[in-house]
Amino acid sequence: MSVPIAKLSFWGVRGATPTVDPATWRYGGNTPCLELIAPDGTQIILDCGTGLRMLGNRLEAANGERVPETHIFVTHYHWDHIQGIPFFAPLYVEKNEFHFYSFRSKFLGRDSLKQVFETQMALPYFPVDMSAMSGKRRFQEVAGGDTFFIGENKVTTRALNHPQGCLGFRIETPAGTVVYATDNEPGNKELDKGLRELAHGADIFINDAQYTPEQLAGPKRGWGHSSWKDGVRVAREVNAKTLVLFHHDPDSTDRMVDALLRHGREEFDSVFAASEGMVITLGSPGGRVDAHMPGTRTALRREAQFRARVSGVTEGGRPFDEETIVSDLSLQGALISLRHSPRLQSELQVIMETPGPNGLQAAMRLRGYVVRVDTGSEKGQSAVGVVFTD
Repeated sequence: MSVPIAKLSFWGVRGATPTVDPATWRYGGNTPCLELIAPDGTQIILDCGTGLRMLGNRLEAANGERVPETHIFVTHYHWDHIQGIPFFAPLYVEKNEFHFYSFRSKFLGRDSLKQVFETQMALPYFPVDMSAMSGKRRFQEVAGGDTFFIGENKVTTRALNHPQGCLGFRIETPAGTVVYATDNEPGNKELDKGLRELAHGADIFINDAQYTPEQLAGPKRGWGHSSWKDGVRVAREVNAKTLVLFHHDPDSTDRMVDALLRHGREEFDSVFAASEGMVITLGSPGGRVDAHMPGTRTALRREAQFRARVSGVTEGGRPFDEETIVSDLSLQGALISLRHSPRLQSELQVIMETPGPNGLQAAMRLRGYVVRVDTGSEKGQSAVGVVFTD
């Protein structure tokens, strides 16, 4: 009997506005967009930020003759959650069919989501209007507290605390439960209760972590966002299995997100920071959540191999220190063979011997974060992809 598997892919993880500067390269700069493929084949897209463009390009390349039917949940109507819509290539293909779900805004009234579509592409904001989109579009209004089914997957909604309104979604599949609760600020008793109801016992709890606790207590209060600390608190209270920090601030560099991740893991064991290209698989044997990170974007790669001493922490939380070989070396990262298997996004210390002046060996000390772990390599070793932060 086959085990039901669900796959959750992250196409955009940044909040507020896209970023393209090198300091945010590792976690990614596209605004919110996730894709969930349920065990029954149902495709659900969560939000339509700039990450939607790359997802659309992938779908166009893979679809072939298949006539897809896609369900798209829009949490709210702020720019960073809708700005990918005009650039979503499948919307311009007649055979495609899309079901959109969002709430009725008190500022827009009936057919709010349809109005958002039309206004975003109205003159003089876009070169073509809605008539250029030949794909079939159906719009369905949902409200906080609604429950409905898409295929064999149960969807529950709750209102979240965010200016002009926002919805959180709980999607229960045979492989596990995913909760998407971006753009929420703690402090409203009723809405905080709804968030906890949404996230109760979730296998994956994706929560807004745009600000630090200090920012949230000061200048960013009232902006409608949360922190890693509040996410940990909710995850612990509702027995969520894995917390994903999401909606990174555009001014948060990769190192700043690293620090938020480190703080989160000090108080809750299973925490990830959302990264563009990250894929989480639910339904693995034993109920384990598997995550895969995108490989390092290498440049100026060296074919040579270097002896090194690597120290870190295993998946089980035990420290290790071993001598090994570093290969596939670039300015940004490397591929390292290890007997021990560190968890994704954990930190490694690498002391590498490289040729120095006059042919003498020189020690290079580097810190890096694990972005990929390929187990089952030869001689029981893991191939570990590392992005250097020093």
